[in-house]
Amino acid sequence: MVETQHEHSGSATLAPNMVWDAWGVAAGHQPLSAQIRGLLGQVFGISGEPVPRRDAADVPLISTTLTTADRTGLTDIVGDEYLTTDPLDRLRHAGGKSTLDLLRRRDLEPQDAPDAIVFPADHAQVMALLAYCAAHEIAVVPFGGGTSVVGGVDPVRGRFDTVIALDLRRLDTIDAVDPVSGTATLGAGLTGPRAEELLGAHGLSLGHFPQSFEFASIGGFAATRSSGQASAGYGRFDDMVEHLVVATPQGTLDLGRAPASAAGPDLRELFVGSEGTLGIITSVTVRVHPVPETTAYQAWSFPDFAAGAAALRTVVQAGAAPTVLRLSDEVETGLNLARSADVGGNPVSGCLAITTFEGSAAHVAARSAEATDLLTAAGGTALGEAPARQWEHGRFAAPYLRDALLDLGVLCETLETATSWSNLATLKAAVTSALTESLAAQGTPALVMCHISHTYPTGASLYFTVVAKQLDDPIAQWRLAKTAASEAMVGTGGTITHHHAVGADHRPWMGAEIGDLGVRVLRAVKRELDPTGVLNPGKLVP
Repeated sequence: MVETQHEHSGSATLAPNMVWDAWGVAAGHQPLSAQIRGLLGQVFGISGEPVPRRDAADVPLISTTLTTADRTGLTDIVGDEYLTTDPLDRLRHAGGKSTLDLLRRRDLEPQDAPDAIVFPADHAQVMALLAYCAAHEIAVVPFGGGTSVVGGVDPVRGRFDTVIALDLRRLDTIDAVDPVSGTATLGAGLTGPRAEELLGAHGLSLGHFPQSFEFASIGGFAATRSSGQASAGYGRFDDMVEHLVVATPQGTLDLGRAPASAAGPDLRELFVGSEGTLGIITSVTVRVHPVPETTAYQAWSFPDFAAGAAALRTVVQAGAAPTVLRLSDEVETGLNLARSADVGGNPVSGCLAITTFEGSAAHVAARSAEATDLLTAAGGTALGEAPARQWEHGRFAAPYLRDALLDLGVLCETLETATSWSNLATLKAAVTSALTESLAAQGTPALVMCHISHTYPTGASLYFTVVAKQLDDPIAQWRLAKTAASEAMVGTGGTITHHHAVGADHRPWMGAEIGDLGVRVLRAVKRELDPTGVLNPGKLVP
């Protein structure tokens, strides 16, 4: 039985706006501990006070180019109250939350920003807005949670005089729940927490918890091929997508008739990962599951990263993967986890692995027992549940730490890739060397940490965190390091991105990823669906 819901979030339950110059909300930002400040002093010689942040009212923006006629045309579609050119609203939509984005926010020069923010109420209004913008050559940047870390929501103008951000937060309904089939239809503007809240009322969960979970949107998850921290148990978000409704300047696409089909190529794949360049996803039907009856936690120690990676591979290839399965290398274990993880009086050494198991009590018991046997046989030492619970408790806090480091003059950024199991060690070594050598050549040592957080029978992702002292031009500093790392990924058989998406930052390497013919295919699809090129210029498509 399909239950039609049309449950709205309502304005009181919309996600709060993130602060304009950092991650998250103001309450999440805390000063660095004395322990971390001491470590920064030892490694980088940094001991100063945080740089005070500017008030948003003091930030100069480029003047809006929205004409009176275009304002009238757009408000005729959404209403006067759902279009704004307020400077603070423009600043909040001026880009995502990468380190480069936040460093640019600190620039004293006038900031680029969308000329207006428009808030459509439904698919019909999105279609009308796209038709108007295509006819009047106004660039459109779809905006969900604004959590992109690859320049995916930057207001790139290209050849257009005017660019608007199309904020999807009002598309916040849960439109249908099918508990028999295990699916739910969600509006693209729902945030992760609100989707879980609405599904929870039906005893269901999506189980998709990326680090951006608290602010990112359902449409953004689909448009970027997001991968959550429980991907070992529930898969990536693209694995969960059953059906899509997509608005394009050329019309509506309604994709996904059955769980599987042989009716030609699966056109959903054109839009899952399309990053708003081919169309705007307005509705997503996803696979859901009952809220887990119980969760079991277990942490493990392995003597080194190679042994830990081999153990993870064994578990995954045996079909015994936990719901969460992740492994930190020696550096990350030492700096981020072992400092506060003490088991039986003995600090964690080597490499720390985290596992959690969700489901019914019987299912959890059987899966955890099988995984325990495999991990023990692979050289793992069980550490109990405390480190795993501690990781879960702080799993959404890391971006706040990044902001505190930036305030103190420390460069901190992340990047990720994936490859086959047989190539994992080679890729890890190449990217680590590229980062450390690039930053050392610029005059500063670097700490490079890495973990595996997403696994497959044939391979795994590598997620790097880089910390270094900021130089006089930290934007140029990081771009050199990022370029070196990206070249190492491409040259060593890794993907340019596993789950952060392409955006503007990874676009220069798309040709290497998909080849010249693949680029021409993407461009051909773009021409057909968006002939005037108004959809998210400068992203994804080379």
